[in-house]
Amino acid sequence: MRKSFLFTSESVAEGHPDRVCDTIADAIVDRFLQQDPYSHVVTECALSKGLVFVAARFASKATVDIPELARQVVGEVGYRKEGFNASECTVVTSLTAQPLEQRYAWDERQLSDKELDRIEVRNQTTQFGFACNQTPEFMPLPIAMANRLARQLRTARESKAIPYLSPDCTTQVGVEFVEGVPQRIHSITLIVGQQGKVQVEPANLRNDLLKHVVGPVFAGIAVKPDEATDVFVNPRGGFAKSGPVAHSGMTGRKTASDTYGGYARHAGSALSGKDPCRMDRVGAYAARYAAKNVVAAGLAEECEVQLSYTIGQARPVSIEVRTFGTGTVAEDLIESRLAECIDFRLGAIIRDFDLRHLPSKHKGGFYARLPVNGHFGASFTELPWEKLDKAQQLR
Repeated sequence: MRKSFLFTSESVAEGHPDRVCDTIADAIVDRFLQQDPYSHVVTECALSKGLVFVAARFASKATVDIPELARQVVGEVGYRKEGFNASECTVVTSLTAQPLEQRYAWDERQLSDKELDRIEVRNQTTQFGFACNQTPEFMPLPIAMANRLARQLRTARESKAIPYLSPDCTTQVGVEFVEGVPQRIHSITLIVGQQGKVQVEPANLRNDLLKHVVGPVFAGIAVKPDEATDVFVNPRGGFAKSGPVAHSGMTGRKTASDTYGGYARHAGSALSGKDPCRMDRVGAYAARYAAKNVVAAGLAEECEVQLSYTIGQARPVSIEVRTFGTGTVAEDLIESRLAECIDFRLGAIIRDFDLRHLPSKHKGGFYARLPVNGHFGASFTELPWEKLDKAQQLR
């Protein structure tokens, strides 16, 4: 049996500089794909006091005003007033337009099985997907609750329940596990900034957060805070400044909160800022899809799926499954079932998840909403890689 342990996971709200960078990068991906679904685009962003830097390489028929789009994201996040704001920040770009031949300019939905083999991977990568039965969304409990707290902070600010909150907040949840099963909430940490000239007293801030953030998040949850749970609010003191005026940001620095909160392996590469032909993004989605369906099928209580790709190949060169002693069937049998049920070729992943056309189907874009709402588990909509449509077949 597994030993008892404490595990903590961290998440950040939409105004954290790293998260703003992820959102800007994905907003650019959305805009390119909305105009030209066959666009090839890779974008990175850095952000500091009064400055947004965007580097992008693209092959596309689209025309995108990248500085204006970056300003739009900054404003929508909530930075419109003092300090860092959308209208006054400087946007610096480094753009590289590549030949249109760099695109994969064919519709995977219309290709035959043999033609899909022509869509080869351009970057070698090993991607991991994970799922477990700790939460209804098959995510580890610590990161699921940290993400919910981050989203509830945004809700409390936008609904004016706590109007003085800054968009820049950080959450952390510690969970005690006994023999691998979550038993209680050990601790909750909320690092929150405030907007406006008048700073709310610490006791009032704490009461507001308990009432409008912690309470709603854990309502109806089986494992919830108890009398012994430590709740820390700004343990190092208040923040007179927050957001980009206080600290810098960069795309891809929150991959743990983007994935499984450190509870399971992830590849480490940024998910945001990449078009659907980048295997180091969509491979993570495909691996999560496989792992989640394995757990939903009752084949394991925890499952990690590892997909390894190499340049010039359409299919993964390796599919590995780990169930950490929780499997009801052998791991090699699960591997063979996954290979039969799910097509892990790049072209098939793009086709089956409709990855080129999602930005046009969702008002306000698709990829730009993932960093804040979640790449995995509960998000702003049912994500195609979160569906359980292979569970019955895997059984």
